[in-house]
Amino acid sequence: MQNINDTLRKLANNQSFKKRYEAIKEKVLEDSYVNDFLREHEGQITGEILDKSLMKLYEFTNQSRGCGQCSSLDTCKNMIQGYEPILVFNGSFIDVKYDRCAKKIMHDEKQKNERLIGSLFVPKEILKASLGDIELDDKGRFTAIKMARDFVKNYQPGERQKGLFLHGPFGTGKSYLLGAVANELAKRQVSSLLVYVPELFREMKNAIGNNSVNEKLEVIKKAPVLMLDDIGAETMSSWARDEILGPVLQFRMMENLPTFFTSNFDMEGLAHHLTHSQRGEEEQLKAARILERIKYLATPVKVEGKNRRV
Repeated sequence: MQNINDTLRKLANNQSFKKRYEAIKEKVLEDSYVNDFLREHEGQITGEILDKSLMKLYEFTNQSRGCGQCSSLDTCKNMIQGYEPILVFNGSFIDVKYDRCAKKIMHDEKQKNERLIGSLFVPKEILKASLGDIELDDKGRFTAIKMARDFVKNYQPGERQKGLFLHGPFGTGKSYLLGAVANELAKRQVSSLLVYVPELFREMKNAIGNNSVNEKLEVIKKAPVLMLDDIGAETMSSWARDEILGPVLQFRMMENLPTFFTSNFDMEGLAHHLTHSQRGEEEQLKAARILERIKYLATPVKVEGKNRRV
C-alpha cells in the first residue's frame, strides 16, 4: 500500500491541486467571520495550524451563519438543518462545532409549547390562536381579552384563580380566545387541555363499552388548566351531566384548578339547558348544583361582535 505521506507529497507538487488549494485558502481568508476569529487568537494560530485546519475553515465558510442565507428552517442550507457552525480552537487545531440557529430555537420552542397544549376534538386553527390577533371591536371582547391577559399574568399553580365563562352569539371568537389563552400559558410552560364538550360526551358514552370512562375522566379532571368549549351545544343527558360534568367540576373546585368555559348561553340559559334532559326530564336541583360549580370556577363575560365565520 502506498504511504500516505508519499501521496500527500505528490499532491503538494501537483500544480492543479496547489492552485485549487490556494483558491480555497484565499476564499477562507476573505471571510469576515474567519478573520475575526484569527484576530481573536492572534499569536496562538500559526501558519502550520492554519494549513492543517483549512478544510474545517472551508466547511465553515460554505454554510449560513445567523440564518443570513436561509429564509426559513425548511430552506436551511447547512450540513445539519437548523444548526449553524461555530469556530473553536483547541490549542493545536481549528475545529467546527454546531449549535442551534435562531430559527431552530424558535421552531423547537413552538413545538415544545404545542406539546403543552392538549386538545380533544378542537379544530387546529384554534390551537394556533394569539391574543394579539383578536380584534377589539366591542366592549365585551376588550374586557374578555384584558381578563384573559390578567389570568395568564397572575397564574400560580395551586392558588385559587377563577377562569372565564365566555358567552355570546355564535361566531364571535369565544373558542379562538380559549386557544389564545392556551398559547400564552404554554409560553410560561403551563399545560392546559382544551376540550370540545359535545364530542367529549359522545366519546365518554362510547368509552363505556371498553371500561375506559374513569381513565379518560381522570385526565380531564386533573388538567392544570381546563377549557370546556361550547358547553350547552350538546344534547343533554342526565348521565353526562351527573356522571361526567358534575365530577369534573367538583374535583376542580376542591383542588383549585382553573377552568374556562365558552357557551352560546348565558348563565340563565345554560341553567335551563342543564335542567331539561333529552328524555324530557326536568331536574332543577341537579342543574343548579352544576351551575353553582361553574360560577365558583369562572367569571361570566359576554363576548359580542360580528359573526367571523361568515
